[in-house]
Amino acid sequence: MAITRINHFSAADGKEDQLQTFLCSLVPYITSCDGNLMCEVLRQQDSDNKFVVIEKWESVEAHQQSLANFPSDDMQAAMTLFGAPPSGAAYHKVESI
Repeated sequence: MAITRINHFSAADGKEDQLQTFLCSLVPYITSCDGNLMCEVLRQQDSDNKFVVIEKWESVEAHQQSLANFPSDDMQAAMTLFGAPPSGAAYHKVESI
């Protein structure tokens, strides 16, 4: 079943542009993973330090495999950019009742 993953990020004070650069640098990796259908980074219009990354995947398993292969050193290096722990969840499309 296809899923949409919505990930929320808050930048540490003064690190907004650096976090944006880091998140945008993830897009080529994510879109090259098997099972990825789409990925985009959005910056909140009325709060310069809030971002979301929206990913569409063929399945939960495809998303999990992408995480297993992601270089953990890159994520550790980015931890200083976060003002709060990142959060996210997977969603599936629902049909009208």
